[in-house]
Amino acid sequence: MSSVVYVVRTISWLGKPFLCRREAMETIVEEKSPVRLSSARSRELGEELRRVRHRAQMSSPFVCEALGWSLGKLSKLETGSRGTSAWEIGTLLGRCGADKATRERVMAIANEPDTGSFLRLHGGVPDSLLALSLHEQMALTVAAYEPLTIPSLAQTEEYARALGGDEAVVEARLSRQDVLRRPGGPEVVLYVHEAALRLVVGGRQVMREQMLRLTAMHGRERTRPRLVPFSAVADAALRGPAGLLTFAAPVRPVVYVETDAATVFHDDPRVVALCKAKMRQVERVALSVEQSREVFARWAEVYDRKGC
Repeated sequence: MSSVVYVVRTISWLGKPFLCRREAMETIVEEKSPVRLSSARSRELGEELRRVRHRAQMSSPFVCEALGWSLGKLSKLETGSRGTSAWEIGTLLGRCGADKATRERVMAIANEPDTGSFLRLHGGVPDSLLALSLHEQMALTVAAYEPLTIPSLAQTEEYARALGGDEAVVEARLSRQDVLRRPGGPEVVLYVHEAALRLVVGGRQVMREQMLRLTAMHGRERTRPRLVPFSAVADAALRGPAGLLTFAAPVRPVVYVETDAATVFHDDPRVVALCKAKMRQVERVALSVEQSREVFARWAEVYDRKGC
């Protein structure tokens, strides 16, 4: 049998609060509901709302008093661990003075069905997607595989510039890489296919610096670039890129797949299981950390000689 919570309201009589007798009390009876687990989409929505409130320089108590909400309600909404109506979200956005573009973006997220998969258009800068940066920042582990280019988290500034051709992309990508240097940051494994070492981006000097970056990253405690060689047996797991983020329990893992125009996010357990299987296969065929470091260093020498 589910338990109930009785909330006793204090009412005012001639300006002085007093408690009515039990038979005259106003009570609100609420069924206790199970704790709601956040999803990738609800966390993104919550972070959007938190940023709107911070930009308005409004404290949580101030907003809650203005809307008649409890602090717990706002806190859970901003962390994605509870839902609310689109009307209430619109009211919150209005109270915080959000501009039209922000209101439309946030309300579009709020009105999406939470199916375990959602798509976010890049708008020119894929690295600045809130759903991506938010989850990379909170992840315990990050695993990413790229078949043709160096993974974004390992790219040098010049490589990113030559690949993207846009300063906004470069700035966002370098900012995203801060997660690698943060104390207590995630364990990161970046799988690089050998094709990316041979595909010249930006010229030999740019490639030399990129190979040196990959070599030097092996000196970081929590970051390991690993090479998938051409000699690896062909497998469906090697066809396309993917990223897998894991978190402290009970948060479900998140999978992301970037295309030219958009990134797709999944926390559907079935999709996560497929991606985990993909990453296990990539790990099986990849060279060891030490072997990978030696190959990256050798390619740095190759590009250095060719540059002479």
